[in-house]
Amino acid sequence: MTVLRSGTATDTGLVRSSNQDLGIATSSLFAVADGMGGHAGGEVASKVAIEALQQAFGQHPSGPGLAEAVSSANTAVWVASQERADLRGMGTTLTAVALVNEGGRDVLALVNVGDSRSYRFHDGELTQITTDHSLAEEMVRNGEITPAEAMVHPHRHILTRALGVSPEVSADLWRIRPEQGDRYLLCSDGLTNELSDDEITEILASIHSPQDAVESLVQAARDHGGSDNITAVLVDVIIGDSDDGSTPAVMPVEPGAFGDDPSASVAGDGASPTTATGDAAAPAAGGAFVESDTLKGRERRRARRRERRRKGARRLLTFRALLVVVILAAVIYGAFYAVRWYNNNSFFVKTHDNQLVIYQGRIGGFLWYHPVVVQHTGVRPSNVPAPYLPSITAGVQESSLANARTYVKNLKAAQKSTQTTTPPPVPTTTTTTTTTTTVPAPPTTAAGGI
Repeated sequence: MTVLRSGTATDTGLVRSSNQDLGIATSSLFAVADGMGGHAGGEVASKVAIEALQQAFGQHPSGPGLAEAVSSANTAVWVASQERADLRGMGTTLTAVALVNEGGRDVLALVNVGDSRSYRFHDGELTQITTDHSLAEEMVRNGEITPAEAMVHPHRHILTRALGVSPEVSADLWRIRPEQGDRYLLCSDGLTNELSDDEITEILASIHSPQDAVESLVQAARDHGGSDNITAVLVDVIIGDSDDGSTPAVMPVEPGAFGDDPSASVAGDGASPTTATGDAAAPAAGGAFVESDTLKGRERRRARRRERRRKGARRLLTFRALLVVVILAAVIYGAFYAVRWYNNNSFFVKTHDNQLVIYQGRIGGFLWYHPVVVQHTGVRPSNVPAPYLPSITAGVQESSLANARTYVKNLKAAQKSTQTTTPPPVPTTTTTTTTTTTVPAPPTTAAGGI
């Protein structure tokens, strides 16, 4: 018989205007959902997911039932997002643990989708059970960045998996042996973004009441900045199994491995629970965690793991190569477009064939672009004021075709103005001097007698 005691707390934080988180704690089902998709979408997504999870699990309160309940929750969020245009693209994370019975023995079934987390606090040590479905976490697994770098990486909030963003979703699954004295913390990233593992450990180790503990955790996250909604659910195992050290208390399993099948395999070697099988076996029908794999079966699973890793490496290489090609093509296209824009947005006026011609392009050409004739103006160099001729012969650059035409027009106007303001020539006056010669009259002979 297993006896659990729980506490739950949530807070909007100091930055958000609404709380898109939702946490529940019932007698056998405990969950945290962190909605996304805007002010309305996030709240709706987390609420729809939790309600669908509770309803589906209530009909089949078992390990397989919890896995199916996650699928039902995903469908419910997806359908809701398709029915309302303002909710398109909404989704939510979900981490949940349920007390179920397998073959007469109590176990805890744990599921996770997204970057909300589940931790185990055992003998004073805090261990993260779930793996974040985020881009930053994938980079850590691929060796591209360190866990410390992932905590501050700009893409740490970009999810690779979430409920409701597609018609189907793959959830990570675990089977847990409830050991007396253990505490299981379920929380949204609003808590883990603000508190370190050591700070969480200190609170869980010092506060006995689960309700007081989660309230202290939420308040501490708020005091550290409260940049997001904060939600925490704490589940204490008051009465449970003892740790005999023979088998792990927490074991990841493949989808469909919950149940009474003693040959159902679990994930091992640190591989993703949803994509690989391992060497530990599922509980036998009697509920004991025993090893029942044959050597041949182990070898087959190891071979499958190696093949999946090779395929994953090839897919990663292909993705990276494609990304490099896309980036390179974008850079080349950007450079080509910039050169083309620089050339096509330039015009100049230059003499050619004894007239002024407007060209598109740069004087002398630019890279592979050569100037193109746009207009023969018909204006002769003789119709241009002499001081401008040296510049026009070399080429006068303008920023637009309109400016180039205006420049030619102004040249013609300047020449006309020069002609109008030149004073008319002074006519040459010829002065003729006439000399008058006075011829004296002949003398007069007086008539007389001798």
